[in-house]
Amino acid sequence: MTGRVFRFTSMTTPTSPARPNPPALSAADAKTAMGWMHTARFLTTAAQLHHLPPLEVPEIAFVGRSNAGKSTCINTLTQQNQLAFASKRPGRTQHINLFSLGKQNVTDAVLADLPGYGYAAVPKQDKIRWQQVMANYLVTRENLIGVVLLCDPRHGLTELDEVLLDVIRPRVEAGLKFLVLLTKADKLTRAEQTKALSIARLQVGGGEAKLFSALKRQGVDEAAWTLWQWAHPPAPAPDASAAPAAPPENPDSEE
Repeated sequence: MTGRVFRFTSMTTPTSPARPNPPALSAADAKTAMGWMHTARFLTTAAQLHHLPPLEVPEIAFVGRSNAGKSTCINTLTQQNQLAFASKRPGRTQHINLFSLGKQNVTDAVLADLPGYGYAAVPKQDKIRWQQVMANYLVTRENLIGVVLLCDPRHGLTELDEVLLDVIRPRVEAGLKFLVLLTKADKLTRAEQTKALSIARLQVGGGEAKLFSALKRQGVDEAAWTLWQWAHPPAPAPDASAAPAAPPENPDSEE
Protein backbone atom coordinates (compact mmCIF):
# COMPACT_ATOMS: atom_id res chain seq x y z
CA MET A 1 0.00 0.00 0.00
CA THR A 2 1.22 3.49 -0.74
CA GLY A 3 1.87 6.09 1.91
CA ARG A 4 -1.34 8.02 1.15
CA VAL A 5 -4.12 7.80 3.68
CA PHE A 6 -7.83 8.45 3.68
CA ARG A 7 -8.90 12.01 4.43
CA PHE A 8 -12.58 11.97 5.22
CA THR A 9 -12.21 15.09 7.34
CA SER A 10 -15.46 16.58 6.12
CA MET A 11 -17.57 13.62 7.20
CA THR A 12 -16.41 12.85 10.71
CA THR A 13 -14.56 13.90 13.84
CA PRO A 14 -11.28 12.56 15.32
CA THR A 15 -13.16 11.18 18.30
CA SER A 16 -15.44 8.86 16.30
CA PRO A 17 -15.85 5.70 18.40
CA ALA A 18 -14.88 2.32 17.03
CA ARG A 19 -17.83 0.38 15.66
CA PRO A 20 -18.65 -3.18 16.66
CA ASN A 21 -18.44 -5.81 13.99
CA PRO A 22 -21.84 -6.35 12.34
CA PRO A 23 -23.53 -9.74 12.74
CA ALA A 24 -22.73 -12.31 10.08
CA LEU A 25 -25.00 -12.17 7.04
CA SER A 26 -27.30 -15.18 6.82
CA ALA A 27 -27.53 -17.28 3.67
CA ALA A 28 -31.22 -16.41 3.36
CA ASP A 29 -30.56 -12.66 3.52
CA ALA A 30 -27.73 -12.93 0.99
CA LYS A 31 -29.99 -14.88 -1.38
CA THR A 32 -32.73 -12.27 -1.03
CA ALA A 33 -30.38 -9.37 -1.71
CA MET A 34 -28.52 -10.97 -4.61
CA GLY A 35 -31.75 -12.16 -6.19
CA TRP A 36 -33.09 -8.61 -6.03
CA MET A 37 -29.90 -7.14 -7.50
CA HIS A 38 -30.04 -9.66 -10.36
CA THR A 39 -33.34 -8.10 -11.53
CA ALA A 40 -31.46 -4.94 -12.63
CA ARG A 41 -32.33 -3.79 -16.13
CA PHE A 42 -31.55 -0.70 -18.14
CA LEU A 43 -34.04 2.13 -17.67
CA THR A 44 -32.66 5.25 -19.35
CA THR A 45 -29.60 7.41 -19.91
CA ALA A 46 -29.29 11.18 -19.61
CA ALA A 47 -26.61 13.74 -20.39
CA GLN A 48 -28.37 16.48 -18.42
CA LEU A 49 -30.41 16.48 -15.22
CA HIS A 50 -33.59 17.66 -16.92
CA HIS A 51 -33.46 14.53 -19.09
CA LEU A 52 -33.85 12.28 -16.03
CA PRO A 53 -37.40 11.04 -15.42
CA PRO A 54 -39.01 12.12 -12.14
CA LEU A 55 -39.26 9.01 -9.98
CA GLU A 56 -40.79 8.24 -6.60
CA VAL A 57 -39.00 4.94 -5.92
CA PRO A 58 -35.74 4.98 -3.93
CA GLU A 59 -32.62 5.80 -5.96
CA ILE A 60 -29.05 4.80 -5.09
CA ALA A 61 -26.13 6.49 -6.86
CA PHE A 62 -22.73 4.94 -7.59
CA VAL A 63 -19.90 7.47 -7.85
CA GLY A 64 -16.12 7.34 -7.96
CA ARG A 65 -12.93 8.24 -9.70
CA SER A 66 -12.26 6.73 -13.12
CA ASN A 67 -10.56 3.33 -12.79
CA ALA A 68 -11.92 2.82 -9.26
CA GLY A 69 -13.82 -0.24 -10.49
CA LYS A 70 -17.34 1.24 -10.50
CA SER A 71 -18.66 -0.55 -13.59
CA THR A 72 -17.13 -3.82 -12.47
CA CYS A 73 -18.72 -3.41 -9.05
CA ILE A 74 -22.20 -2.80 -10.50
CA ASN A 75 -21.88 -5.72 -12.91
CA THR A 76 -20.71 -8.00 -10.10
CA LEU A 77 -23.53 -7.00 -7.76
CA THR A 78 -26.16 -7.49 -10.47
CA GLN A 79 -24.49 -10.66 -11.84
CA GLN A 80 -24.63 -9.19 -15.33
CA ASN A 81 -21.39 -8.82 -17.26
CA GLN A 82 -22.35 -5.86 -19.43
CA LEU A 83 -25.07 -3.96 -17.55
CA ALA A 84 -22.78 -1.05 -16.64
CA PHE A 85 -20.62 0.05 -19.56
CA ALA A 86 -16.89 0.20 -18.86
CA SER A 87 -15.33 2.48 -21.46
CA LYS A 88 -11.91 1.64 -22.86
CA ARG A 89 -11.20 5.36 -22.53
CA PRO A 90 -11.92 6.15 -18.86
CA GLY A 91 -13.75 9.39 -18.23
CA ARG A 92 -15.25 9.57 -21.70
CA THR A 93 -18.67 8.23 -20.73
CA GLN A 94 -20.48 11.35 -19.51
CA HIS A 95 -24.06 10.23 -18.98
CA ILE A 96 -26.10 9.24 -15.96
CA ASN A 97 -27.37 5.71 -16.53
CA LEU A 98 -30.39 4.47 -14.57
CA PHE A 99 -31.18 0.80 -13.92
CA SER A 100 -34.48 -0.47 -12.56
CA LEU A 101 -34.64 -3.03 -9.77
CA GLY A 102 -37.62 -5.16 -8.82
CA LYS A 103 -39.15 -8.55 -9.49
CA GLN A 104 -41.75 -9.20 -12.19
CA ASN A 105 -40.74 -5.95 -13.91
CA VAL A 106 -42.22 -3.91 -11.07
CA THR A 107 -39.67 -1.23 -10.20
CA ASP A 108 -39.16 -0.80 -6.46
CA ALA A 109 -35.76 0.97 -6.64
CA VAL A 110 -33.30 2.45 -9.14
CA LEU A 111 -29.51 2.39 -9.41
CA ALA A 112 -27.84 5.49 -10.87
CA ASP A 113 -24.42 5.00 -12.44
CA LEU A 114 -22.67 8.38 -12.50
CA PRO A 115 -19.64 8.83 -14.76
CA GLY A 116 -16.18 8.40 -13.33
CA TYR A 117 -14.34 11.64 -12.66
CA GLY A 118 -10.78 12.87 -12.43
CA TYR A 119 -9.28 11.20 -15.47
CA ALA A 120 -6.43 13.32 -16.86
CA ALA A 121 -7.25 12.79 -20.56
CA VAL A 122 -10.63 14.54 -20.29
CA PRO A 123 -10.50 18.23 -21.32
CA LYS A 124 -10.66 20.64 -18.39
CA GLN A 125 -13.90 22.27 -19.55
CA ASP A 126 -15.57 18.86 -19.75
CA LYS A 127 -14.41 18.04 -16.23
CA ILE A 128 -15.83 21.29 -14.86
CA ARG A 129 -19.14 20.88 -16.68
CA TRP A 130 -19.60 17.33 -15.53
CA GLN A 131 -18.61 18.11 -11.94
CA GLN A 132 -21.39 20.70 -11.90
CA VAL A 133 -23.90 18.21 -13.27
CA MET A 134 -22.92 15.62 -10.65
CA ALA A 135 -23.05 18.16 -7.83
CA ASN A 136 -26.50 19.33 -8.90
CA TYR A 137 -27.70 15.75 -9.13
CA LEU A 138 -26.43 14.85 -5.66
CA VAL A 139 -27.95 17.98 -4.12
CA THR A 140 -31.30 18.14 -5.91
CA ARG A 141 -32.36 14.59 -6.85
CA GLU A 142 -35.38 14.23 -4.58
CA ASN A 143 -35.70 10.44 -4.54
CA LEU A 144 -31.98 9.87 -3.88
CA ILE A 145 -31.71 7.83 -0.67
CA GLY A 146 -28.11 6.62 -0.78
CA VAL A 147 -24.67 7.12 -2.31
CA VAL A 148 -22.00 4.45 -2.86
CA LEU A 149 -18.50 5.86 -3.31
CA LEU A 150 -16.01 3.51 -4.95
CA CYS A 151 -12.40 3.99 -3.85
CA ASP A 152 -9.19 2.11 -4.57
CA PRO A 153 -7.61 1.86 -1.09
CA ARG A 154 -4.12 1.69 -2.58
CA HIS A 155 -4.42 5.34 -3.57
CA GLY A 156 -6.80 6.75 -1.00
CA LEU A 157 -9.28 9.53 -1.56
CA THR A 158 -8.47 12.26 -4.07
CA GLU A 159 -9.25 15.96 -3.85
CA LEU A 160 -12.24 15.38 -6.15
CA ASP A 161 -13.51 12.69 -3.78
CA GLU A 162 -13.31 15.20 -0.96
CA VAL A 163 -15.17 17.80 -2.99
CA LEU A 164 -17.92 15.26 -3.57
CA LEU A 165 -18.04 14.49 0.15
CA ASP A 166 -18.43 18.18 0.93
CA VAL A 167 -21.30 18.34 -1.54
CA ILE A 168 -23.28 15.48 0.01
CA ARG A 169 -22.39 16.16 3.65
CA PRO A 170 -25.56 18.18 4.40
CA ARG A 171 -27.72 15.42 2.95
CA VAL A 172 -25.83 12.73 4.86
CA GLU A 173 -26.39 14.68 8.06
CA ALA A 174 -30.08 14.86 7.13
CA GLY A 175 -30.32 11.09 6.68
CA LEU A 176 -28.89 10.23 3.24
CA LYS A 177 -27.29 6.77 3.35
CA PHE A 178 -23.59 6.63 2.49
CA LEU A 179 -21.27 3.70 1.82
CA VAL A 180 -17.61 3.58 0.82
CA LEU A 181 -16.63 0.40 -0.99
CA LEU A 182 -12.88 -0.20 -0.91
CA THR A 183 -12.56 -1.90 -4.29
CA LYS A 184 -9.82 -4.19 -5.56
CA ALA A 185 -9.28 -5.42 -2.01
CA ASP A 186 -7.67 -8.57 -3.41
CA LYS A 187 -4.61 -6.46 -4.31
CA LEU A 188 -3.93 -5.81 -0.61
CA THR A 189 -2.49 -8.14 1.97
CA ARG A 190 -4.76 -9.11 4.84
CA ALA A 191 -2.93 -6.70 7.13
CA GLU A 192 -3.32 -3.87 4.61
CA GLN A 193 -7.03 -4.65 4.24
CA THR A 194 -7.52 -4.48 7.99
CA LYS A 195 -5.67 -1.18 8.23
CA ALA A 196 -7.54 0.41 5.30
CA LEU A 197 -10.92 -0.68 6.63
CA SER A 198 -10.18 0.53 10.15
CA ILE A 199 -9.15 3.95 8.90
CA ALA A 200 -12.16 4.24 6.61
CA ARG A 201 -14.62 3.26 9.33
CA LEU A 202 -13.25 5.98 11.56
CA GLN A 203 -13.52 8.53 8.79
CA VAL A 204 -16.93 7.93 7.21
CA GLY A 205 -18.88 9.48 10.05
CA GLY A 206 -22.55 8.74 9.43
CA GLY A 207 -21.78 6.27 6.66
CA GLU A 208 -20.33 2.78 6.31
CA ALA A 209 -17.18 1.29 4.81
CA LYS A 210 -16.69 -2.20 3.42
CA LEU A 211 -13.98 -4.13 1.58
CA PHE A 212 -14.94 -5.27 -1.90
CA SER A 213 -13.31 -7.50 -4.49
CA ALA A 214 -15.10 -8.52 -7.67
CA LEU A 215 -12.31 -11.02 -8.47
CA LYS A 216 -12.51 -12.82 -5.12
CA ARG A 217 -16.21 -11.98 -4.53
CA GLN A 218 -15.22 -10.47 -1.22
CA GLY A 219 -17.92 -8.31 0.33
CA VAL A 220 -20.34 -8.79 -2.57
CA ASP A 221 -23.20 -10.31 -0.57
CA GLU A 222 -22.73 -7.80 2.23
CA ALA A 223 -22.83 -4.82 -0.14
CA ALA A 224 -25.96 -6.16 -1.86
CA TRP A 225 -27.66 -6.66 1.49
CA THR A 226 -26.83 -3.11 2.55
CA LEU A 227 -28.42 -1.72 -0.62
CA TRP A 228 -31.47 -3.96 -0.21
CA GLN A 229 -31.95 -2.65 3.33
CA TRP A 230 -31.63 0.94 2.13
CA ALA A 231 -34.37 0.40 -0.44
CA HIS A 232 -36.61 -1.64 1.87
CA PRO A 233 -36.58 0.06 5.28
CA PRO A 234 -38.71 -1.60 7.96
CA ALA A 235 -42.17 -0.19 8.47
CA PRO A 236 -42.36 2.23 11.40
CA ALA A 237 -43.65 0.75 14.63
CA PRO A 238 -47.14 1.85 15.67
CA ASP A 239 -47.28 4.78 18.06
CA ALA A 240 -47.97 3.28 21.48
CA SER A 241 -48.95 6.67 22.83
CA ALA A 242 -51.86 7.02 20.42
CA ALA A 243 -55.31 6.77 21.97
CA PRO A 244 -56.98 3.38 21.37
CA ALA A 245 -59.80 3.34 18.90
CA ALA A 246 -63.29 3.48 20.37
CA PRO A 247 -65.13 0.12 20.29
CA PRO A 248 -67.86 -0.16 17.66
CA GLU A 249 -71.38 0.57 18.80
CA ASN A 250 -73.70 -2.39 19.33
CA PRO A 251 -77.06 -1.53 17.77
CA ASP A 252 -78.76 -4.23 19.88
CA SER A 253 -77.62 -2.80 23.22
CA GLU A 254 -80.25 -1.20 25.46
CA GLU A 255 -80.21 2.55 26.09
